[in-house]
Amino acid sequence: MNNQIIKSESINHKRWRKFKSLKRGYYSFILITTLYILSLFLPLFINSKALVVQYEGEYYFPAFSEVIPWVSTYYDGELFGQDIPGAANFRLLQKSWEDSDNWLIMPLYPYNPFEDITNNENRMYEPPSSTHWLGTDNTGRDVLARMCYAFNISISFAFILTILNYIIGISIGGAMGYFGGKFDLFFQRLIEVWSSLPLLFVVIIISSIIKPSFTLLIFIYTMVNWIFLTYYMRAEFYREKSKDYVSAAISMGQSHTKIIFKHILPNSLIPVITYFPFSIVGGILVLVSLDFLGFGLAPPTPSWGQILYVGLSNITKWWMVFSPIMAQFFTLLCIVFIGEGLREAFDPKIYSRLR
Repeated sequence: MNNQIIKSESINHKRWRKFKSLKRGYYSFILITTLYILSLFLPLFINSKALVVQYEGEYYFPAFSEVIPWVSTYYDGELFGQDIPGAANFRLLQKSWEDSDNWLIMPLYPYNPFEDITNNENRMYEPPSSTHWLGTDNTGRDVLARMCYAFNISISFAFILTILNYIIGISIGGAMGYFGGKFDLFFQRLIEVWSSLPLLFVVIIISSIIKPSFTLLIFIYTMVNWIFLTYYMRAEFYREKSKDYVSAAISMGQSHTKIIFKHILPNSLIPVITYFPFSIVGGILVLVSLDFLGFGLAPPTPSWGQILYVGLSNITKWWMVFSPIMAQFFTLLCIVFIGEGLREAFDPKIYSRLR
């Protein structure tokens, strides 16, 4: 009889297998991840600049210049023999070169989110059509292009904000729970005072003094948003610190750093991991709310909140209301499904390190 070696399956592998079995959360994760990766290369899919231009035997790659930061992004119309001032209009060039040896290839959707009525082809509040799939806004900018670029900005804002909050919250909360005593008491009082800061008024005041930017809004919200996480980590560290394996590690003379990062922290991350997608949802809603109120990213930055504000200002333009609401609904729905899947996959009643 052959002896078979049974290879034990790690707990993280079991959790991943459980998450994959939850189709709603798993497919939502695949969808959101794929869309976000594609959004990093949006200038290659949605842009008014050509992908490739062949003019007088020379090749140019205007759209790639927005993906590769060290390449020049400006192409003057005179460079391609276009008799208009300013930047080249590649859509007009494509039409004028139909019977020429010169040629160019446009992106799948040949409009960008900043092109307004200064371009004679654009019209204000143009309804959805085969030209502009989701119509145009109050300044003639293409709504679909702005919606897609706003998706990238919203997810990036929420992801960076959540990561920074997690780094600060886990560090401070873990230290409070592990060291306790006066250290814990000091930070509790500090957090109570700091959490009373009226964040919305701070944003309004700063926005009235300084032009709000992506980095500035991240900084402002990071100042306060880490607080909720300290309570989770403090409680988890207090609970884990009282267990026998920590006492054994201390009796063996292991350092505080090793005990925290090797023993306690891995066993304390389940609550914060399962809460991560819901923090992303909160970050998206924060940015949309600020942009809707006019205290978010400065125009003409693409934003779901700004598009919704313009739509509600003129409710008869239904596409301006329908588009951002549906985009937010499906994005947040998918992220909530991911959160539910993670919560079930990391449920200690199903898989635990103590089993």
